[in-house]
Amino acid sequence: MTALLEHLRSHKTPDRWFAALRALVRTDSLWLLVLAAITGVLAGLAVSLITFATLLAHNLLAPGYKRLSGLEHVAPWRALLVPVIGGLLLGLWHYTLQRHNRHRPVDPIEANALHGGRMSLWDSLIVTGQTILSNGCGISLGLEAGFTQIGAAFGSRIGRNLRMHRADVRLLVGCGAAGAIGSAFDAPLAGAFYAFELIIGSYAFPLLAPVACASLCALAVVHLTGETLPAITMTIPQDIPPLAYLFLGVLGGVSALIGVALMKSSAYAEQIFAACIKPLWLRPMVGGLLVGGLAIISPTVLSSGHIAMRAGLISPPVLWAALGLLLLKAAASTLSIGSGFRGGLFFASLYLGVLTGAAFASVVAPVMDLPLELCTVAGMCALATAVIGGPLTMILLTLETTHCANLTAAVALAALVASFTVKRIFGYSFATWRFHLRGENIRSGVDVGWMRTLTVSRMMRTELDMLAADTTVATARTSFAGRMPRYIVLHNSQNHYAGLLESNLIQSITIAPDQPLSALVDHDGEVLSPEFSIGHAVAAFERTARPALAVTDRDGHVLGILSERYVLRRYAEELERTRRELAGEKHGK
Repeated sequence: MTALLEHLRSHKTPDRWFAALRALVRTDSLWLLVLAAITGVLAGLAVSLITFATLLAHNLLAPGYKRLSGLEHVAPWRALLVPVIGGLLLGLWHYTLQRHNRHRPVDPIEANALHGGRMSLWDSLIVTGQTILSNGCGISLGLEAGFTQIGAAFGSRIGRNLRMHRADVRLLVGCGAAGAIGSAFDAPLAGAFYAFELIIGSYAFPLLAPVACASLCALAVVHLTGETLPAITMTIPQDIPPLAYLFLGVLGGVSALIGVALMKSSAYAEQIFAACIKPLWLRPMVGGLLVGGLAIISPTVLSSGHIAMRAGLISPPVLWAALGLLLLKAAASTLSIGSGFRGGLFFASLYLGVLTGAAFASVVAPVMDLPLELCTVAGMCALATAVIGGPLTMILLTLETTHCANLTAAVALAALVASFTVKRIFGYSFATWRFHLRGENIRSGVDVGWMRTLTVSRMMRTELDMLAADTTVATARTSFAGRMPRYIVLHNSQNHYAGLLESNLIQSITIAPDQPLSALVDHDGEVLSPEFSIGHAVAAFERTARPALAVTDRDGHVLGILSERYVLRRYAEELERTRRELAGEKHGK
């Protein structure tokens, strides 16, 4: 603090104060903790504001009742009209953005994996607004997409404004997401490990303090604003029979299959809507009408399903009721995503997991009388793990939600079985599955963006030694004034690339002096493009087994040379830097 005050006294203008703060943050990790706390406070304020706005909008569907999934009945005309109007507004919003050629927003996982934590605050506000509109009109999706988007964007903006290191910006993005999830679910540990498992992509002890600090600060803000729900009171068996763990493992596998089916059906729904309804603006309107029709059957499909989930934990439904509600909620969530509404499956997967556990307990009742409450809690954790992809996050969220520490082994077993099954048969979480559909090979928030930004054009050597392809060996031996370069680039009469020659070949006494240089090179035409990433370059060297390759433009003009030795050295350096960041060594100083 003394150093900060001294800086402020010696730097009189706001710009110089900003520069002084930037210098302190870069040199003292204590100030990184302060920035993490600020990010958490902003995330908590955003969660409170988004929740308040959404609950206010819910009055359109159920005047005087803010939590839609807890309704026993909803007026049919409201159930149809409000989602349709919301879908029309969202569709027009999409159409307007499309006309202005707005690029696709970057979410926190993609930002950390590919862009060094860079996120657009304006794009994140758009995503958050669309999420509020979608959930506010009763669509069967959760608010977590908006929560994490804006929370992470605050962290990204702070880090970028202070010109912090890439690893620090990525950390603040994780802090924003941790604060958003921790405060939204009243589960600070789950929020912290959500950031580790999904946003940052790894856990390291030096990162725990800033991430946990952000989660706790956000939770404190939400508690101060009063946007929290009362704790759940459940009757949980104190002793779990050893044989029950076998059935809980089966429940984890069943939950994984349901989760995979839900993720795939969401992708199929998008394809069906795109094929059947060509106007982009019309799809959310049709989707809202279909979801409204399902809400007439059961209002529990409306909104995120958080209240219905809590009711299911306290008083689990019987077999056929659970199966019916499971199908309705899954269909409503699938239609919501497929028609273009904004939101996530985090909240929905928790409710679906409760219904899965209740149905499973009824099915296995003739074999073993498992407590309904035990199965609903384990099912909630397992299905959420299958969809979201963070087993430790879901285990902690389940324990913090139910306040039942004696279920640790049970929920951990179900979550781990679900996670392992999904990885074996599918390989994606909901977020990474959607990346895969867009052609992005991202499995987590681990930083792989350096492989795309470190291109051939940045690594190649542009100082070239060139000769015409028809030059004779004797002439080449005397062309470089007493020195012999390692590589000679050959060109034809149109000044196009004609081959890359190692100079030791022309020094050999077995080569005839009158032989043209073009006869000494391979003519397979293997070259590199300047926009190739380091990954493409490594693959090209492995494929050709050559020590160097030429870099050419689209017209065949030579731009430079890249050697395998240099590429592998840069690759090793970047891998070591990534390893240090994953281990938290950057933040441990």
